[in-house]
Amino acid sequence: MDRMASGTAALIVAAGKSVRMGGPTPKQFRPLLGQTVLRRSAAVFAEVPEITALQIVAADEQMERTRAALDGLSTLPFAVGGATRQESVRNGLEALAQHEPEFVLVHDAARPLVSANLVRRVITALESGAVAAVPLVALADTLKREEREGWTTIPRDGLYRAQTPQGFRFAELLAAHRAHAGASVTDDMALAERAGLAVARVAGEETNIKITTEEDFVHAARLLRGDMNEFRTGQGFDAHRFVEGDHVWLCGVRVEHDRGLEGHSDADVGLHALTDAIMGAIGAGDIGRHFPPTEEKWRGAPSSGFLAEAARLVAEANGAIVHCDVTLICERPKIAPHREAMRARIAEVLAIAIDRVSVKATTTDGMGFAGRGEGLAAEAVATVRVPTV
Repeated sequence: MDRMASGTAALIVAAGKSVRMGGPTPKQFRPLLGQTVLRRSAAVFAEVPEITALQIVAADEQMERTRAALDGLSTLPFAVGGATRQESVRNGLEALAQHEPEFVLVHDAARPLVSANLVRRVITALESGAVAAVPLVALADTLKREEREGWTTIPRDGLYRAQTPQGFRFAELLAAHRAHAGASVTDDMALAERAGLAVARVAGEETNIKITTEEDFVHAARLLRGDMNEFRTGQGFDAHRFVEGDHVWLCGVRVEHDRGLEGHSDADVGLHALTDAIMGAIGAGDIGRHFPPTEEKWRGAPSSGFLAEAARLVAEANGAIVHCDVTLICERPKIAPHREAMRARIAEVLAIAIDRVSVKATTTDGMGFAGRGEGLAAEAVATVRVPTV
């Protein structure tokens, strides 16, 4: 998978000895519903097109076992792990240095339920200018600290659990590891903080658990089987009338036309309908609630921002967008020449694979306002997976 100089590398740390869990087999090599924990973790990154190289860090005495677990996956030559996680990450970064990636995502092999959507969200944050991007999940439980006098309640406001993959500009992370070699930190976000790097928050996922105990294995298996997930479907509809103009926006793509569409924003009926469908699937209301047409700040706004907010709300609910289907209803303009660009734009905004996006078009055979050429309409359906606990 070495398609480097520039690009994004994934560095998977798999050199641990599973001291806390115990047992003869390190957890990264234990089977989880037919595949090892390590392979499940690595396979997700291997399937994300934006990942241009896969660097594995393995214990020196576990090289053959690591190769067997990853048989068939394209990786760079393995790096040898160190005495600590920090040393292992640095060894992996030094091995990657010759390839000069622009970004690197550091991931713990013990998180086998990481999703491709989460990987893409981290990459998107880096591509948008962040020096470091880390998935964080807000604490929901009340925290208690035992003290000599009794118990103290710790306010949970502003407290988060950090997950991996943690993304960085490669040069900055490598420099931080070199400058702070020997520092006692538990993850690369902590090292970035020491180095003064600004860290952007990315929505993490409750299902992206780290396997540490036997109970975690049971929990992970239930998640993989779908015992703790449910699928929800939302639908949306929107219509706008034609007015004077020379183009329309449809599914995030500017389409030249002899008319425009009337609307407070850019009047993109496709993205409006899809935004409503996604919000409906998670019970988050509709586009008018979040972006009222009475507010001047939304005048002329690109509807891709509305769709991105719907995706953010899904991530905040620890869900994932499984599939979306948009049908545009019009006589003109012709949709077929722009269909693939529309699919690509929706996939980009939602940070999902393009094969999870469908865009279709139909006419009303001259009936109704669309048939008379008075306007455009769109309907959309979205399927979202959310945890049940």
